[in-house]
Amino acid sequence: MDKRSLLFLACITATYFGLQTFFGTWDGDKAHSIEGKAAIERLEKENAAEKERASRTAPLNELPLAQIFTDPLGRGKIGNALRLGDTHFLTIAWQAGLPAKLYVPNRDAFDVLTIQGPVTRKEGELVLYVKEGAKTQRVELPSIPLSGDLHLVALNSELEVILAEQRGTDTSFPYAYPDQPAIAFTKSAQHYLPVGLFEPSKNKVTPFSDFEPLRTLVQQASVPLVPTPNASESFYVLETDYQQLVFSTRGGSLAEINLPLKTSKDTKSLVKEIDIDRKILADSPQNAHFPLHPYSIATDTAEKVNGSLGGYYPLLRRPIMNADGTEKTKVSPQYYALNIISDSNDVPVNYSVEEFTPRKIKFSGSDGRHRITKTYTIPEERNGPYCFDLEIQIDGESQGLWISSGVPDVELVGGSYAPQLKYQVRTNRGTDVEEIKLPKDGSTTNNVLSPYWISNCNGFLGLIIDPLSDMSTGYKIQKTNGAELPTRLSTIDAAHHLYPAENYPGYMTLLPLQSGTTTFRIFAGPYDEALLKELDNLYGEPNKNYNPEYAQSISIQGWFSFISQPFSKFLFLLMQLFYAMTHSWAISIVLLTIALRAMMYPLNNWSMRSTIKMQQMAPKVKALKERYKKDPQRAKIEEVKLYKESGANPIGGCLPMLLQIPFMMGMFYMLKSSFPLRGAPFMRGWIDDLASPDILFSWSTPIWFIGNELHLLPILMGIVMFLQGKMTQKFPKDPSQMTEAQKQQKMMGITMAVVFTFMFYNVSSGLNIYFMISTLLGIIQQKFLMKKMHVD
Repeated sequence: MDKRSLLFLACITATYFGLQTFFGTWDGDKAHSIEGKAAIERLEKENAAEKERASRTAPLNELPLAQIFTDPLGRGKIGNALRLGDTHFLTIAWQAGLPAKLYVPNRDAFDVLTIQGPVTRKEGELVLYVKEGAKTQRVELPSIPLSGDLHLVALNSELEVILAEQRGTDTSFPYAYPDQPAIAFTKSAQHYLPVGLFEPSKNKVTPFSDFEPLRTLVQQASVPLVPTPNASESFYVLETDYQQLVFSTRGGSLAEINLPLKTSKDTKSLVKEIDIDRKILADSPQNAHFPLHPYSIATDTAEKVNGSLGGYYPLLRRPIMNADGTEKTKVSPQYYALNIISDSNDVPVNYSVEEFTPRKIKFSGSDGRHRITKTYTIPEERNGPYCFDLEIQIDGESQGLWISSGVPDVELVGGSYAPQLKYQVRTNRGTDVEEIKLPKDGSTTNNVLSPYWISNCNGFLGLIIDPLSDMSTGYKIQKTNGAELPTRLSTIDAAHHLYPAENYPGYMTLLPLQSGTTTFRIFAGPYDEALLKELDNLYGEPNKNYNPEYAQSISIQGWFSFISQPFSKFLFLLMQLFYAMTHSWAISIVLLTIALRAMMYPLNNWSMRSTIKMQQMAPKVKALKERYKKDPQRAKIEEVKLYKESGANPIGGCLPMLLQIPFMMGMFYMLKSSFPLRGAPFMRGWIDDLASPDILFSWSTPIWFIGNELHLLPILMGIVMFLQGKMTQKFPKDPSQMTEAQKQQKMMGITMAVVFTFMFYNVSSGLNIYFMISTLLGIIQQKFLMKKMHVD
């Protein structure tokens, strides 16, 4: 074969192998063809899908199922039962001869179950068993939309969990037992819950409540469901018309203090629903559960129950929950209210419940060095609203032990966060109430004074710890990072960080404890002046010259409160008088504004008259300056002489304004921080809370400074201010004839209207109503005066 033939053969061979490499198979053990690759990809996708389904499928041992027996030795085993609480069980019989008595393994031996109702049942029927000797009670089952992943367990001898996908009324999954029904579960938070029965013939899941005899025995639980807490922590609730006290076995302390919202005239609670409550309930319902975790109440059964959606205000900071019910952020028991904290962290952590009645709960705990007993009581006599008693018995060394107030949640007062800490102390004059400066970092300790009581207020609500026994000297204030203990506000529009948690640190007050028995009176509720005065009268003892002076824990907030406070108190008394007449806080603000303008009428008249005279003098002053422009000294002398002859005073308009400032400041701070205005509506759908900005409408994406809500009142107030400025300052119609001073005055008037609009954009609607009405009244007064003085 010649070279040309060899070259041709080599080219043909190379081309063949190239084509085989590209289109075919290079090696029999390696699939490189297009068809082979597709097969591998399909196989990989199927394996990945199978793994993904397996990861989503519930482990059998995590489902609330229990094997049942006809005798404790295991003979005659007939299937599986569904546990519905501590005493109720549900099963399906797939064989004749349903037994009247079953045995279910527990930790020690077996629970004996007896059938509820007649023994004769049809094969495949739902049957309810109850613990032998237990009273038949309603069974609480979750009310969950049947959509998404469902975990089915066929009731046969081969227990297997099958993952199903529920879409509306259709169920799609590989179910291999056409004759066997299955119990359907869904995952909520950290555990699985039974939702109904899957019937293969119907290819759908039927809720348990649709079956007899369960229909009359099943009640639907509130949604969203909450997670089961750690086994080391249990919760117990005492509830009154004013408080829902949620106690924890961690520290024998209060994990939650929830205040009922005022829902009608007959409701005793003073706490009104505000926009924040409505937003959290609508957008983050898992954070609107009260209590957050299942709890026990003082009943014969002592069964754990779930909380309700909405209806309460959380006084303390609580865990932030994810949408699936898991805890996004936890709250350490050291932040619970009335917990005992040690400098050396050597106090009991876990407490046991010694006594639990509808008005009393008693905890005890010991760590070898201390034995502590804590008894909470709601007295039947001489017990004021939002109050309860606490008795602490410490056996052992008490050095370094403190009782904590916990950390109140955040309230925005006039659009800002302004917590207040105070204490009452004995002085040479008797008793005095002092304000505590908020620590910038960590904690501060005062070892000199022994407070009679200490107050921790978030601006509108809080706690007062009042020792009724002798106490050790001193107090401590502890600051907590807001990111470590987030406020519930952080759940509102969390995607845009509308209320960043780190911007709202928490503050906790602590009082020192001593060995033996110490009794406390605890107030946990709204800082309403009328309420606190009622408590002062209730607990005061005139024959012993004793008055708790809880009302002194309220103070008018602001930088210049030391000036405005007397005026604020006077104006608040007037507003209360108007409220007694009108039963409307908004109308009371309007009447108070009119009353204040009437009181200030002479001063305002003086100021306006002086301003008008100065405007009338302006042309004469201008001509005089023009005449003596070469002799400025003579011009000043003649100007003073002119003012004296006409009776005008350049500072006559300023002095009356200065005299009004204390009243204006008093009104400002009073309307900003008065508790009765919190949640008080004026025009529902627009002004729902006089202590917060009005909301005409809102949108999703926040805008700088404006946020995601349009507040109309400050804009209206700015317009009214602009009109007032236009009336006050008379300028030539032709801009070319205006002096530089007049141009500056005109620009200043426009600027002030714009600046005040921005300044008041996020303040309370009550304050905006006051300023707008006051400005309108000022315009009316000015028009009347100008007509009287024959001013065009």
